[in-house]
Amino acid sequence: MSYVKELALKAKEAAKTLSLLSSEEKNQGLLGIARQLLMDAEDILRANEMDLTKGEQEGMQPSLLDRLALTPARIGDMVEGIRQVMDLDDPVGRVMESRVLPNGLAIDKVRVPMGVLGMIYEARPNVTVDACALGLKAGSSVLLRGGSSALNSNRALVQTIKKGLSGTPIPEEAVQFVDTDERGAVDEMLRLNGFLDLIIPRGGAGLIRRVVETATVPVIETGVGNCHLYVDQDARGTMALDILLNAKCQRYGVCNAAETLLVHRAIAPSWLPGAIKELADRGVEVRGCPATVQLVPGIKPAEESDWATEFLAPILAVKVVEDLNEAILHIQKYGTGHSESIITDNVGAAEEFLKRVDAAAVYHNASTRFTDGFQFGFGAEIGISTQKLHARGPMGLAELTSYKYVIRGTGQIRL
Repeated sequence: MSYVKELALKAKEAAKTLSLLSSEEKNQGLLGIARQLLMDAEDILRANEMDLTKGEQEGMQPSLLDRLALTPARIGDMVEGIRQVMDLDDPVGRVMESRVLPNGLAIDKVRVPMGVLGMIYEARPNVTVDACALGLKAGSSVLLRGGSSALNSNRALVQTIKKGLSGTPIPEEAVQFVDTDERGAVDEMLRLNGFLDLIIPRGGAGLIRRVVETATVPVIETGVGNCHLYVDQDARGTMALDILLNAKCQRYGVCNAAETLLVHRAIAPSWLPGAIKELADRGVEVRGCPATVQLVPGIKPAEESDWATEFLAPILAVKVVEDLNEAILHIQKYGTGHSESIITDNVGAAEEFLKRVDAAAVYHNASTRFTDGFQFGFGAEIGISTQKLHARGPMGLAELTSYKYVIRGTGQIRL
C-alpha cells in the first residue's frame, strides 16, 4: 500500500470512532488543540520562519509571503477560531426534515458526517488548523496536503494538533498529514475513491483548475476571487472611499479583496481622482480604462486581461461605466462568482444589483472583505465555495456534513 493510501486508510478507520462521539467529546479534543497551540507557539513560529526565509530566497511574491506568515496574533486568531467552532451547535444528528407516510412509515432526514475530508492547499498554514477544527467538529477525519512552501509550518502545526488530541476522545489518527512535497501525492489523493469522501482545494486558479479537472473523488470548488466594487452615482463619497480602501488595501493576498473598481460616469469626475490619489498614497498601482486615464493622467492604461485578473497584489483595475446596467454586465462577464459590492444610497439600484449579480456573496454599502467564515459567525471556515451544488459561500460546519434517511416502521411491506 502506498504512503498516501496508508494515511487515508488510517483516517478512514479513525472516522468510524469520531462519527459516534458526542458534541461534548469532540469539544474536548478541540480544546486540547487550542491549548496546545498556545503552548507550542514559539516552536510553530520558528518553523514558519524557516518557510518564510526559503520563500524570500526563492523570490516569493509579497502577497504570498503574507499568506504564509504566522505571527503570535495569527496563532491567537487560530485559537479564537477553534473556540468559536466549539461554541457552535453540532450539526451531526440534527433532524432536518420529518414526515409520516400514509402507510405509517416515519421518515427522518438526519445530518451525518462526510467521513474523510481531503484538503489540498497552498501557502496557507492557517488552513491546517481551520480544516482540523471544522472537520473534527463535523465528525469527519481530515487528510491534509499543504503546499511545499509551508511544509515546515504545517508539519509543526500537525504535530501540535496531534499532541493536543492526545488523551481526548478524538483519536489522533483522525488527523493525517501528507508529509512530502512530491506532486504525485496530490494526484494520488485526487483518485482515492473509497478512502476520501470529499476533496476541497484552496489556492490559486491553477491549483483549483488542476484539482477540478483531475479528481475522481467529489470536489467542492473554492473561489478565485475577482471581486468588484461598484460606486453608483448616488453613493456617498466618504463612505465609498472608506469601503474601497478597506476592500482593496486591508490585505492584498486574499480572495475577498477587491480587484476591480467600477465607477458611475456621473460621480467619476468629482470622486475618482481623489480616490486614486488615496490608493497611490498606499502604494496601489491603478490600471484604468480610457475615461479613467483621461481623468487622472499618468496612470497605467488597463489591458483586456486586467479585467479578468485576480491580482492578489497592490494593483487595482478601474473602469468608468455609463450606468448600473453596464456595471452589472461587466461583473457578469469578468466576475468569478465570489463577492461583489455596490455602494449607493439608492435602494432601488441596490436591490437590482443584489438580485441580478450572481455571486456567492453580494453586498450593499459594505466591504467585500467580510466574505469570511469568521466574520459571518461560522468560526473558522474551510473555504469559500463559488460553485452552486451542495455548498456556496463560506463553508462552516453544516456544509461539511451530508445526510441520510432514517425510516422507522411497524412491519410495513411494499405491495
